[in-house]
Amino acid sequence: MEPGGNARPESSRFVSATKRLALLLALTLIAGCAPHPGPEVLTPTFASVPGARVVTVYVATTRARGAPESNNFTTGRAAALNFAAFRISVPPGHRPGEIEWPQGPANPATSFATVEQITLDRTTFERRVAAAGRATGGRKVGVYVHGYNRSFQESLFRLAQMTADADISGVPILFAWPSEAKVTSYVADKEAVTYSRDGLADLLTLLVRDRGNERITVLAHSMGAWLTMEALRQLRLAGKGAVIGRLDVVLAAPDIDVDVFRAQLAVIGPLSPPMVVLVSRDDVALKVSSQIGGERLRVGALDVDDPRVQEAAVRANVEIVDISSLTTSDPLKHDRYASLAGLYPRLAATRGDGAGGDLRRAGAFVFNTVGATLSSPFTLAGGALAD
Repeated sequence: MEPGGNARPESSRFVSATKRLALLLALTLIAGCAPHPGPEVLTPTFASVPGARVVTVYVATTRARGAPESNNFTTGRAAALNFAAFRISVPPGHRPGEIEWPQGPANPATSFATVEQITLDRTTFERRVAAAGRATGGRKVGVYVHGYNRSFQESLFRLAQMTADADISGVPILFAWPSEAKVTSYVADKEAVTYSRDGLADLLTLLVRDRGNERITVLAHSMGAWLTMEALRQLRLAGKGAVIGRLDVVLAAPDIDVDVFRAQLAVIGPLSPPMVVLVSRDDVALKVSSQIGGERLRVGALDVDDPRVQEAAVRANVEIVDISSLTTSDPLKHDRYASLAGLYPRLAATRGDGAGGDLRRAGAFVFNTVGATLSSPFTLAGGALAD
């Protein structure tokens, strides 16, 4: 995209350093108010209760197992992909966009709860995903790639939340990479996603091979968007354009340097339909990331009102959508995309039989939550596992 390198003049270095320190401190304080849930939430508890929805999430991960037959995934890096499946119960009183974390032992009547977890090998994973697709009438497979500072359980429950909110019967797959789940581990997380590029490329190749002519949706958030772009780049360089051609890609709040993104796009080439990029003007996490990266603009913070951005989006065959109007309980405004899933049933009803995707084209747009702008990019992102 056009607006890119913008190093500060010498005279403003002190101000810049002070601003960077203040932002980092603010991010640390805000994140410190929301501790990460522990792995105990993955322990199967009760069966589900009437009115709850049970979501089966399949997992492919570059995280290491805590023990050979355990689904306790650590921050260690696995030599090869590990696989698992979880059944997550979403409570009857669930609020769209939120995760009702258990306070103490999980109670399916009031909180998300793990009903079952299964350790899988590669062959069994492939077989179960294929069977799940047939059981849901050939619904699309959706791969979710989480972002920076996320534990395994947070990523798992987030995908369960989005699947339940979208009220769809697709096949959700979590690609989990070994995030340290610490706000101070930005550099360590960046190394972890670099390590995980081959794993994601492997998973996408596997899924495309096993799904006939069906398309696969990839929804990637934050640093996971950088990982996804790198995996697509590797697939292109490896001559696997057929894999890329079967993917519908949505990047939410991508934590990617604008210049790096432009270089990645040059290798990957245009996608059909165009790649969707969800941005927000008030994303605090991306402001901090920009400061850490030498005040380089992040893709997730692009201004859709900027004519340069609009022109660059068309040239790059990318659809940039500003979702700042969506409400979020996240104080960092970085998880706003999760609210889209709850809008999916209304968007799909408006879309009807799938026609009317006239805005599914390259360019820069603003999402109108009232309903003035309801088109396929939003049904794709809101129901990332739908057909």
